[in-house]
Amino acid sequence: MCGIFAYLNYLTPKSRQEVLDLLVTGLKRLEYRGYDSTGVAIDSPDNKNIVMVKRTGKVKVLEEAIQEHFSGGEYSKPVLTHVGIAHTRWATHGVPCERNSHPHRSDDGNGFVVVHNGIITNYNDVKTFLAKRGYEFESDTDTEVFAKLVHHLWKTHPTYSFRELVEQAILQVEGAFAIAVKSKYFPGECVASRRSSPLLVGIKTKTRLATDHIPILYGKDIRPHGQSRELPVLPRSESTSEFMPLEEKEVEYFFASDASAVIEHTNRVIYLEDDDVAAVRDGTLSIHRLKKSLDDPHAREITTLKMEIQQIMKGNYDYFMQKEIFEQPDSVVNTMRGRVRFDGNAIVLGGIKDYIPEIKRCRRLMLIGCGTSYHSAVATRQLLEELTELPVMVELASDFLDRNTPIFRDDVCFFISQSGETADTLMALRYCKQRGALIVGITNTVGSSICRESHCGVHINAGPEIGVASTKAYTSQFISLVMFALVMSEDRLSLQQRRLEILQALSNLADQIRAVLQLDSKVQELAKDLYQHKSLLIMGRGYNFATCLEGALKVKELTYMHSEGIMAGELKHGPLALVDDSMPVLMIVLRDPVYVKCMNALQQVTSRKGCPIIICEEGDEETKAFSSRHLEIPRTVDCLQGILTVIPMQLLSYHIAVLRGCDVDCPRNLAKSVTVE
Repeated sequence: MCGIFAYLNYLTPKSRQEVLDLLVTGLKRLEYRGYDSTGVAIDSPDNKNIVMVKRTGKVKVLEEAIQEHFSGGEYSKPVLTHVGIAHTRWATHGVPCERNSHPHRSDDGNGFVVVHNGIITNYNDVKTFLAKRGYEFESDTDTEVFAKLVHHLWKTHPTYSFRELVEQAILQVEGAFAIAVKSKYFPGECVASRRSSPLLVGIKTKTRLATDHIPILYGKDIRPHGQSRELPVLPRSESTSEFMPLEEKEVEYFFASDASAVIEHTNRVIYLEDDDVAAVRDGTLSIHRLKKSLDDPHAREITTLKMEIQQIMKGNYDYFMQKEIFEQPDSVVNTMRGRVRFDGNAIVLGGIKDYIPEIKRCRRLMLIGCGTSYHSAVATRQLLEELTELPVMVELASDFLDRNTPIFRDDVCFFISQSGETADTLMALRYCKQRGALIVGITNTVGSSICRESHCGVHINAGPEIGVASTKAYTSQFISLVMFALVMSEDRLSLQQRRLEILQALSNLADQIRAVLQLDSKVQELAKDLYQHKSLLIMGRGYNFATCLEGALKVKELTYMHSEGIMAGELKHGPLALVDDSMPVLMIVLRDPVYVKCMNALQQVTSRKGCPIIICEEGDEETKAFSSRHLEIPRTVDCLQGILTVIPMQLLSYHIAVLRGCDVDCPRNLAKSVTVE
């Protein structure tokens, strides 16, 4: 949700127009996160004020407003040092409108300007405190209180540095957030911080960096228990001291919610941790820490990104989602690359290799996720039970926390998230970690919170996924869990034939996915028959039940059409009442151990005048005889069928969305990375 992008150039000449172009481009790279309004803030030509432009709607609307607002020669003159901040907002407090859009200011003079992701949970208390001191609020947001709080602290403690003011404000607020702050009183400076919401710093220099690590300074956490209405401030002598910053003469800094926004400028980034405060002053980056824990490192490592700009561009495709669907033959290979050794029938998962003996001794496996990640757990549960011979629990992260689920020290908990920042999943992780369980992360984002806070894990290597509706991440999560099951069963003689069967199927998987993608034109024709309907039922069982859930989710996400994934065995327990000659029904019927039961369900539908569309195996004439239309997919081992059957559902939801005129890459009300509960 939301997106922060800030840019600071020090002794690197840039015109204000160039800075604006950088900010707008950064926002475009973050559009996939979901948003409803945008805004930017830069210094005025006389350097005495901050100018803001905010708009509701897409970044394109903001770009047009900027072209109108910032015309004139004064904006084309180069300046050596400048800070600009920008934001895409996804409404949580206050309806989408220019008044509620970011950046938010501290006063009429724009003394302090803030962009913020997340939610400040105690904002009402802070707002009341500030209102009693004469502050008037012009928005309905929680963010505005932070800007005004910094301003209040500046008036109260005028000798404090910019970083110290922001630190003191952070100590008074609660919740999850990432922030970036600029001020006309501290020109050329920017301060950023995070707590349970992602934020990174990109560094670009003309010469090679002198160090790959940024030392950090620890201070005391003086946040009182309960809400303090007096906002106590730590004496300066205790909150600051000398520390070793990164020193460069000519440098550019980029603060962003996601690496995709900075990769075209630099591949050198620092992922901030919770309660880090990153400040740039006189071209020097320093990282201060509000509270020290026993497992904290002494420095933040500068990471070299392996992502390339081409990976986040659409290329010849109309939409990112379309591109990502068609990337799946390559993404599944990348997930297996260096891990599956087909010549020796072996699997090596380096991220969890040292923990396998401990996992084999565990009481049970718990797979925890939300949305599509949850469905990947459902899809592989049966195979995990078969190959590990352990109880396997599959849990929705939000429900998991609501129930205060019992967790034991000999549990192994898998946390599955494409972004690695999903708030519900991350909170469930911390809940389990506090109770002594072994934590395994399954993510697509190196440096994410789940990645860092897990004991071990598997990076799915699906590549950047820009479309809000997850596609290739689902199939890569699926394969990652299959590989784990194969690792767990490598010393079981009774399971060797089954393992060989699965390994052989994995070796053919990329070619089979390409064959399924060739159904695109047939799926498009099918979409033309379905897009005007109000509902779609998707039925299956066994290994394909997860495809029904995931397919229905994709239809809902992209097309805003009602869709339901139904366990075929439950038809007679209620859902059969929905079936008639006008209700679209799609059924997955493959030649697997539940084929006979699926055929029984198919006949129940046709006997009620239903006209099912069927996904079946190539050459299955008996099954096709019961269908009005059908899609044929290649035959594979039963436990991998879900990878092939989900692709027609991804294509179908995509084509229906296009026909209905929906925004494919950014569906309404949704965000790519759900960083709030």
